[in-house]
Amino acid sequence: MIGGKLAVKKKRRKTVAAEHDPVGLDIGTANIVVCRNGRTKVSARKTSNVFFTVPCREDTKTFLTGGNIKFFEKNDSLYILGGPAEEFALIMGGAARHPMEGGMLNLGEEEGVNVIHAILSRLIPPAKNKNEPLWFSIPGKPIDSTATAMFNESIFKTFLENLGYSPRPINEGMAVVISELSTGPATGIGISIGGGMCNVCCSYLSIPVVTYSIQMGGDDIDKMVAGSVGESPVKIKAIKESELDLSALPKNSIEHGLHACFDNLFSILTKSLGQVLNDSDNVPKLREAVPIVLSGGTILTPGSRDKFASMLQKVKLPFKVSDIILSKYPLYSTARGAYLMAADRENA
Repeated sequence: MIGGKLAVKKKRRKTVAAEHDPVGLDIGTANIVVCRNGRTKVSARKTSNVFFTVPCREDTKTFLTGGNIKFFEKNDSLYILGGPAEEFALIMGGAARHPMEGGMLNLGEEEGVNVIHAILSRLIPPAKNKNEPLWFSIPGKPIDSTATAMFNESIFKTFLENLGYSPRPINEGMAVVISELSTGPATGIGISIGGGMCNVCCSYLSIPVVTYSIQMGGDDIDKMVAGSVGESPVKIKAIKESELDLSALPKNSIEHGLHACFDNLFSILTKSLGQVLNDSDNVPKLREAVPIVLSGGTILTPGSRDKFASMLQKVKLPFKVSDIILSKYPLYSTARGAYLMAADRENA
């Protein structure tokens, strides 16, 4: 999807602030999403955060250029970017590569940072005015690894500053809360279940009191099932996204594997909620039940919300849950929340 429209209620801008157009950016393992002002509405653009390399040939370059397929050339290779990279991987029997892994920059990919910069430069033009407001998502600290988001924040911030923006980070789970619960007191739990990790934020009156992540997501499901049935992760992902329904009984070995891996992911995620929230001194003593909001590409699979809810029933939390809400725009929720923060600060 190149573009779309999101219903984002915007405040009336002050005359001085009218020079600036706020931007929200979600740099995820599977997708990169930008939310910004359009001519009439707030628009969103999304592309897959993947690439695929082929030998550099003039006829290939002509084909890619004629098909308006984004790529760049380096070291006798053509780096095909975004969704077309996954299509090439399927056709040629290879594997699309990820510049990010587990929600963090994949430092094992030598050209990973250049790939992300190339994708971002096609989604985000240079700022029209100096210090345009831009908020971008960063993951929470993983509780299951020693990884850190420090490199993500530093590298992306520098790149965005060079484009003329004034970038500020926002926790990914908090962005989900802002996107989906900002019409009320913004109290609840925001969870983004993406390709590389699950980001969690417990918010109280718009304050992120607990944030964390686990480095598991949709990509892990694809890899585990692929290894079990002898197929490629790209093919398993295609089946997961086009055929799987978690509310129905599995029809074959691939679906059996997908069901089992979703069960495992949601079991680990819900258990982490109980562990982290019960052990934290920052969680307020809430008298009223609060909602949980689910977002991210992995939650798009039909039946995911109910599967998560059934796992959550086995966990004791320090407060009651009023509802489990599926984000209206699961793929765009984080970028939308970042945009709303940028717009709110710009109009304050």
